[in-house]
Amino acid sequence: MKELEHKDYGLVRVAAVTPRQYLADVERNTAEIIRLAEEAARKEASIVVFPELCITGYSCADLFGQQRLLEAAEKAVKDIAGAGLPSGMLVAVGAPVRCAGRLFNCAVLIKGGKILGIVPKSYLPNHAEFYEVRWFESGASVYKEIVYAGQTTRLCARQLFSVGKAVVGVEICQDLWVPVPPCTYAAIAGANIIINLSASNEALLKNDYRKQLVASTASRLFAGYVYCSCGYGESTTDLVWGGSSVIYESNSLLAENERFLRTSSAIYADVDVERMDALRAKNPNFKDVLSCTADAYVTVPGGDAFPTDFSRGLFRKVEAHPFVPQGAELADRCKEILNIQVLGLCSRLEHIGCRKAVVGISGGLDSTLALLVSVLAFDKLGLDRKGIIGITMPGFGTTGRTKGNAGILMEKLGISSREISIVPSVTRHLEDIGHALDNHDATYENAQARERTQILMDVAGQEGGIVIGTGDLSELALGWCTYNGDHMAMYGVNASVPKTLVRALVKFAASEHFDGAQDVLADIVDTPISPELLPAAADGTILQVTEDLVGPYELHDFFLYNIMRWGYTPEKVLFLAGIAFEGVYDEAVIAKWLKVFCKRFFSQQFKRSCMPDGPKVGSVSLSPRGDWRMPSDAYSSIWLK
Repeated sequence: MKELEHKDYGLVRVAAVTPRQYLADVERNTAEIIRLAEEAARKEASIVVFPELCITGYSCADLFGQQRLLEAAEKAVKDIAGAGLPSGMLVAVGAPVRCAGRLFNCAVLIKGGKILGIVPKSYLPNHAEFYEVRWFESGASVYKEIVYAGQTTRLCARQLFSVGKAVVGVEICQDLWVPVPPCTYAAIAGANIIINLSASNEALLKNDYRKQLVASTASRLFAGYVYCSCGYGESTTDLVWGGSSVIYESNSLLAENERFLRTSSAIYADVDVERMDALRAKNPNFKDVLSCTADAYVTVPGGDAFPTDFSRGLFRKVEAHPFVPQGAELADRCKEILNIQVLGLCSRLEHIGCRKAVVGISGGLDSTLALLVSVLAFDKLGLDRKGIIGITMPGFGTTGRTKGNAGILMEKLGISSREISIVPSVTRHLEDIGHALDNHDATYENAQARERTQILMDVAGQEGGIVIGTGDLSELALGWCTYNGDHMAMYGVNASVPKTLVRALVKFAASEHFDGAQDVLADIVDTPISPELLPAAADGTILQVTEDLVGPYELHDFFLYNIMRWGYTPEKVLFLAGIAFEGVYDEAVIAKWLKVFCKRFFSQQFKRSCMPDGPKVGSVSLSPRGDWRMPSDAYSSIWLK
C-alpha cells in the first residue's frame, strides 16, 4: 500500500521498558537505560516509559539521604538527555530530585536532549511494606522553576506533555491506587495517554487486581495507559519485584510483560489516540466534570512524534471480525445478545397484550434468527408456540433447499406454519403495471418483497398479532432492503445485529436451546446468503448471491464498525482492512467495496430514518431514535474523494 506509507493514522507507538536493575549503581543503570532507549528507537517508539526511580533503584531505602546518590542521579539524567536519542521520542525515567531542601520521587521527561519537565509523585505509600514518607515528600502542590541536570525546567505534578497527536499525563505508582487519582484530572485537562512509572511488588493475586485497576482506569478515562514497573535487581530483602508492565487502550489489553524475568525486557503497543478522542467526543459527560484542578494543568509542547512507519507492521491486533469475538468470549456475547433480543420482544408483546407473532420464513439466516428469538420469547412468557405463525412465501427465485429448510425448521420448532405462493399475485401485479415478466430489474425484485410484506401485515391483522422484522444491521447500513417491503415490520429483533454475528447467534442458539433442530439449522448456516428474487439456476440452486452483488459482508461489517464506532476516515479503514484481511483480499478489492459501502450508506439513509422499533444490542446502532441521526440528503463526496 505504497501511497499510504508513513502516515500516523492517529496511532502512537509506546513502550514500557523494564531494565535489569543494579541497586544504587547509577552508572550501570544509566548505561542500560540508554541501551534500551536506543533499542526502542529502532522500533520507532514515540513514548518510552521506564520504572519508578529506575536510575537509582526503588529499594535504596536510607541511601536516598546520601548526597552522592542524588548527585549521581542528576548526572545520569544529564547523560540520558545528551545520549543523542531521536528527537521524536519522549523518554520518561524515574529519579530522586532534591529541591529547596525537599526530596521528591519524580518522573523526568526528556525529548530531543531537552528536559521538558519533572513530575513529582503526589501520593506516597506509607503502609504495610512501604515507607516512602521516611525519604520523600508529596509533590502534589509543588510548582517551581528549577535548574536540574544543567537545564532550566519545571517541577510540578500538574503537567501534560504533547507528542504529535498524543497528550501525555504522568502518574507514579501509588498515584493510581487512590480514590481520585491524578490521571482523572489529567484526562479531563486533555491527556489521552497516561504513563505510570511504578515499583509494584508481587504478592498473591496482586497482579490480577493491578491489571483490573489499570483497565478500569483506562476505560473510565477513555485513554491509553502505559504502566511500567521495576523488576529483577531490586532488593529482595522482604519483597520480590516481577516487572509487571501492561499497556491498555481503554479496556483493551494491548501488551503485557512476562513477569519474573532475570533480564531487561520491553513491551510495545500502538495506541490509537484518535479512537480515544472519538470516545470522549461521543460522551458529553466526560467534560461535565471539569474542575479547578484540571484547569490548573499546563501543557508542555514536545513537538512531533517519531515518524513511525506503521505500514511495516503494527504493535496491536486488528480484528477482521470486530462484532464476533474469538474463543470463550463468543459464547458469552451470544448469550447476552439473545437475552436482549428476547427480553425486548417479551416486553413489546406483553405491553400491547399480544399473544401472536407473524414471521416470514425464507430458510435464510436472518429469518431463522428472528424465528428463534420469537420462540424463546414465547417460551419465556409461557405462551403456546402455536401462537407464532411462520409463513413461507415462495416466489420466482425460491429454491428447494431454502423452502425445504423453512418447512423442516417450523415443524421442528412446533409453531404454526403456512405456505402462500406470491407468484400468482406478483405476476398479476406486474401485468397490471405493464411490466414484462422477463425484465428482471429492481421493480421485478421489489414487487416480490412488497407482496411478502403485505401478506405478513394482513395475516397479522387477521390474527391480532405483530410482524417480527428479520432485517439485520448490515442490510440497514447498505440499504439492502426494499423500502416498505422487508424494510418494514412491527418490531425488528435483528435491527442492530450485523450479518457476521447473525450466523454466530444461530449456531449458538442451535447448540444451547434447540437440540432437535440442529441439523436443519446447520444447513441454514451453510446456505449462501440470497434474497432469492431472481430465478434459480437451471439445476435449481441459488443463482442470486448477495455478496456477489454488494460485496463480502465481513468487509462491510469491518467498514461499518470502524467508521461508525470510531469515526475513522476511509483512508484509515482501508489501511486497517489491509492488515486485517491480508492474504484474503487485496487492496484493490477492499477499496472497491469500501467505495460501495460509502456510496450506499449515504444514499440509503432515508430507509433508516423510518425504520421500525428494535432493541440495541451492541456499540453500533443505526436507529434514528438511538445512536444515529443523519440527514437523508447528505453528500458522500469527501468520503469517496
